Parts: sequence; structure tokens; C-alpha cells
Amino acid sequence: MATPKILVVDDQPINVQLLKRKLEREGMTVVAAYSGQEALNLISADKPDLILLDVMMPDMDGLEVCQRLQAEPETKSIPIIFITARTTKEGKIEGLGVGAVDYITKPIDLDETLARVQTQLRFVQINRELVDLQRRLGDSRRAATIGAVTQGIAHNLNNLLGVVIGYVDLIKAYHDKPELVKKNSQHLEDAVNRIVGIIKQLTTLVVRNRPPLIRASLARMIDSGIRRYQIEYKIDQPVSVQHGAGEVLIETNVELLEEVIAKLVMNAWESYGEGAPPDQRSVSIRTEVVEKPQEGRFALIHIEDRGRGIDPEIRDHAFEPFTSTKHTVGVGMGLTIARHSMRNLGGEVTLSDRQGGGAICTIRHPLERRNRQPA
Repeated sequence: MATPKILVVDDQPINVQLLKRKLEREGMTVVAAYSGQEALNLISADKPDLILLDVMMPDMDGLEVCQRLQAEPETKSIPIIFITARTTKEGKIEGLGVGAVDYITKPIDLDETLARVQTQLRFVQINRELVDLQRRLGDSRRAATIGAVTQGIAHNLNNLLGVVIGYVDLIKAYHDKPELVKKNSQHLEDAVNRIVGIIKQLTTLVVRNRPPLIRASLARMIDSGIRRYQIEYKIDQPVSVQHGAGEVLIETNVELLEEVIAKLVMNAWESYGEGAPPDQRSVSIRTEVVEKPQEGRFALIHIEDRGRGIDPEIRDHAFEPFTSTKHTVGVGMGLTIARHSMRNLGGEVTLSDRQGGGAICTIRHPLERRNRQPA
């Protein structure tokens, strides 16, 4: 840690000089302020690592200074040790209640003060190391995700290009047989469309800005998402819906939410396996509204199936790119895209086992906007 910078705030110059001399002998840089406003001005210009703050000062006392610092994100994390003549339990609790990390009672014991300052500086250093560690872990996760996506892209596109080349060769070999040419051309077109689909999904992952939001009916968006699923994937089987949440309006991006619903309903349909007849592939949706302490109210959209359940081999990696139990190339991005899209809307997508068999995929969408920043 670089030389720690301590701000001592006290309207009594003798107290400031005693503390300054003691701390400087221990290799610390000490800046002095003799009023609350002067302290705020100094902190605004150059933030210290720790503040020793007298409680009883004219004009602006230490409690108000502390409250102002706690109200600003830039200064909220600076540890404050109160210097107080109050020895009552209530006085100490009041100081700790406004955000101080510790207190020192007058008359000041310099050795005790030094020990308390050094303890808090160690906490500051630990917090900085944790922040740096979290940043490096985030970089590592991003690098790992990029590696997984890149490897998945290469594997899937190479396989699909192999399929394309194979059908092109077949078309050349059977150019004089129109029926075979037509059949292989259709397979070729399907493979090309899968390549286009991968590129489209990757473009969705790259977009990080929050999409434009409007207020819309949750029930209507669910119905539209089901229609999109039926049209896009050419499936006529109905999806049962229970609107437990009632008529709820949410602030969302309609296009994005409908696409997520369509993708997750398709995942539920595919959970039964290729051999299952359509009339035995039950997919249902139910909604509810929940309230989470400190977080707010959310609409939950539960998409349920009675299929094979969550494969243990992919349970811990279901939301990673190109994770799938299907052996067809060009798949495995549905859950990844869905979670990414919902996080950009301030929500989440989770996967859990359904009692009695199958799985439940839950979309959580906020009903109240408390943070407008991108997820």
C-alpha cells in the first residue's frame, strides 16, 4: 500500500498537532482541517484513505460531515473514526449509526489512536485487494467466456460448412436428377440458415446497451411469444397458460421479451426428445407476482414441461454458450441468449427441476425500475 493519507478534522489546533505528529512518525501523510466545511472542501479536492473526525465542532458538527460523506458514492467508502468527548452508550451508537467505523474518546490516547488507525488501514487495504481480485476474476470469466464462445463458433461453423460442402458435392454429382437436386438444395438451404442463425445470435450477445422500453401487457406478450414460437418453429400444438399474476403492465422491450418466451417454450418442447409424438409434449406457462426484500416486485413467468428433465451432464453449464445434449450442429445458444436478454432488461432466467418430472424455466422481470443501467 502507498503512503496512507489521513485527514484530521478538529477545531482545536492542539489536538490536530498531537495527532499529526504521532501519525507522521509512523510514516503517514497527515492533512489538517479545522472545520466541517474545510474538511469537505479538502476531501472533494483529494480523497484521504481515512478520516479522524471530531464530533463537537461549531457551525457543522462531525455527525453532519459524516452524513454528507455517506450520501455521496465517491466518498461513502472512506472510513471515518469519530473523536468524541461523549462517553455514553447512546452517544457512541449515534456516531456509529451515521456511518462511522470506530470512535475514540477524549482525552485522546495517542497509542490507542494509532492502533485503531492502523487497524482501519488494514481493512482499507484488504478491501482494495478484494476489489482488484474481483476485477481480475471478472476479466478471467470474460476471457473464459470468449474462449468458450470462440471454440463453440469454430466447432459449429466448421461442422455446418462441412455439411454445406457435402450437399454442394451431392448437387454436382446428381445434377441430372432434378428430384435429388431439389432435396439436397433444401438441405443446403437449411444448413446456411443455421449459419445465419448463429451469426444473428452472436450479434444479440454483443449488444450491451439497454433496449428501449415501453409499458405493455404481460398477458398479451406471453400470447404473442407463443404465436411467434408456433410460427417460427412450425408447431401447431397449443400451450396452456394460467395468468396467476392477473392483468399486469410491465416496462419492457416487447420484441426482446417475446423472443425470449418463444425460445424457452421451444426448449420445453424439445425436452421430450425427437421420438415423442406432438400430442404428448405438454408445455404450460403460469405467471405470478412476487416481492423480494431490498429488491422490489417482480413478475415471474414459469415455463414448464414434463420432458426428460435437466441432464446432469449439463446442469451446471446449461446457460453457457453451445451447451446442448442434442447432437445437431448449430444449437446450444437458446438459454445463453435468453439469460443475456433478460439481464439487459434488469431480470433473470433460471432453470430448476419440476416435481414429478420435467423442468421449469423461470423468467423474472422487474415491475419497478430502480436502476436504469444495463445489466
